[in-house]
Amino acid sequence: MIEIRNLSFAYPHKQLLFKDLNLSLNKGHIYGLLGKNGAGKSTLLKNMVGLAFPAKGSCLFNGTNVADRPVSVLEDIYFIAEELFVPALTPVQFVANTAGFYPKFNQSDFYHYLKVLDVDLDGLMNKQSYGQQKKAMIAFGLATNTTLLIMDEPTNGLDIPSKVQFRKLIASVLTEDRCMVISTHQVRDLDSLIDTLLVLHDREIVVNQSLDEVVEKLIFGTYPDTEGLPVLYEEESIRGKNAILRNTTGKLSKVDMELLFNAIISGNKSVLETLKTS
Repeated sequence: MIEIRNLSFAYPHKQLLFKDLNLSLNKGHIYGLLGKNGAGKSTLLKNMVGLAFPAKGSCLFNGTNVADRPVSVLEDIYFIAEELFVPALTPVQFVANTAGFYPKFNQSDFYHYLKVLDVDLDGLMNKQSYGQQKKAMIAFGLATNTTLLIMDEPTNGLDIPSKVQFRKLIASVLTEDRCMVISTHQVRDLDSLIDTLLVLHDREIVVNQSLDEVVEKLIFGTYPDTEGLPVLYEEESIRGKNAILRNTTGKLSKVDMELLFNAIISGNKSVLETLKTS
């Protein structure tokens, strides 16, 4: 579906954010994109949807270069940016003006999502709180039924009940014909949602693995003492040591994405090398 080939990108008069980056994304998956501030997550997403243009390489959507921005691509991709600029329209008016650009848009689904997320149908969107604006755009994005849905920090501004409803909605709309990419700093908001982890670090994708693959190779847990254990990375906590161990027993654990991310950006090579083993 998405094929990024040897992509290099830099903003004018800035250093390269990416150099010869390669990435493949497939239908039927919810990808979680993690990276440090300034790593280029938002820019990578913008390259995927044709809002940023590489200095070298290409980003293909079903074989078509998104940088050319053909209608056949734009009508099948929806991007929810971290920073929103909503018009002075109600959600009902917004749909009347915008839904026509997306052939698979489902109006009844849109109103259902608004109700689930507790969004005012008749209030002007630009007068609403940031959280309400974000929920309205999430509802619209889901209702477009585009093959590719990309969301940058979608849970920013959402209260706890709204985050719960967000996770339920995302899980309910994923199909074998749809691909979702979610970039976030709120790792724990997504740990029960995504099925494939992407980590952007040092100008490249250093992890692109399903969580099932991760738990086959690594064990995550909290231990009072890790002496004698095959520890790859650990952090002190009030309950003991949060640790990542090499999985030598075949037992499965829940992936602690925050701990895994910390291990990767700390420069811990043992964790990455273990993930890369076949």
